[in-house]
Amino acid sequence: MTRDDAVEVLEEAGRAEDDAFPLLDAAIACAIHDHPLRDPEPVRVLARNAVARLGERAGGESPDDALAETMAADLRLNGDLMHHDDPANTDVIAVAERRRGLSAALAVFYLHCGRRAGIEARGVDFPGHFMVRVETPEGPVALDPFSQGRLVLPSELTRRALRAGLAPHVADRLDLLMAPVSDRQALIRLQSVLFNRALSSGDYQGAERSALRRALLDPEDQRPWLDVAAAREKQGGLAGALEALDRARGLDMTGETGRLRSYERVRLRLN
Repeated sequence: MTRDDAVEVLEEAGRAEDDAFPLLDAAIACAIHDHPLRDPEPVRVLARNAVARLGERAGGESPDDALAETMAADLRLNGDLMHHDDPANTDVIAVAERRRGLSAALAVFYLHCGRRAGIEARGVDFPGHFMVRVETPEGPVALDPFSQGRLVLPSELTRRALRAGLAPHVADRLDLLMAPVSDRQALIRLQSVLFNRALSSGDYQGAERSALRRALLDPEDQRPWLDVAAAREKQGGLAGALEALDRARGLDMTGETGRLRSYERVRLRLN
C-alpha cells in the first residue's frame, strides 16, 4: 500500500457514519500514510487470531475477562513501559509486530476484535489515558489495555481523575468518566499524540502528516486544517499553508477572526 492508497482509505473512512467506521482498516492506513510500502498483514493475522481465541473463550468467561485474557495473556499485547515515547507505540503495524504500544493503539485491537467476537466494547477517552469500556451483565467496566487489560475499579478511576486535575464533583461521576467515544475519535486521539510529539521535536513533516490524517478522518472539523497550515508554514510551504487555512475557513465560522489573521499573515508572507 502506498501513501496515496492510504489517503483513499482515510477519505473513505472520513465519509463513513460512526456506526460503520472501519477502525482496523483506518488504523492500518494511518500507519502506512506515515511510513508507506509496509506489509499490513501482521495486523490482520493478529486480529484474526484474537477473534478466533475470543470465540473459544465465549460462554465460559465474562466478556471483560475473555477480552483481557485473550489480548494480554494469549496474544501478549501490553504497554511499552521501557520506551513509552517510541513512535512505534502509536503505529498498529509496529504494535502487531512488537506486541507493545500505547493504550490508544492497543485499544484498536481490543475494540475491533472484541466486537467481531460479539463483545460490546467502546473506547473511553479518559484524561491522560485511553481505556476500553466493556458491557457486562453486571454493568459497564473499564479495562486498561496498557496494563495487561487490568480491570480499573470505580474508586481508582476517581483517583486518576483527581490526579489529572478534574474537579471533585466531576471525578465522582462514573457516567462522565466512562462516557464512550466513537472509533473515529479514538483514532483521532492517536493522531493527536503523534502531532504533539512531532511538533515538540521539530519534525514538521511528521506533524503535517498526522494533522492531515485527522482532517481526512473528520472532514467536518476545521481544527486539523489549522494544524496542517501551521506545520506547512514551519517548513516554509506558504502556498500549502494558505491552502490549508482556506480549507479551515470553509468549514466553520467559529473563531473566524483568529483564522482571518492567520490567513492574512501567511498571504502577506507569500506575496
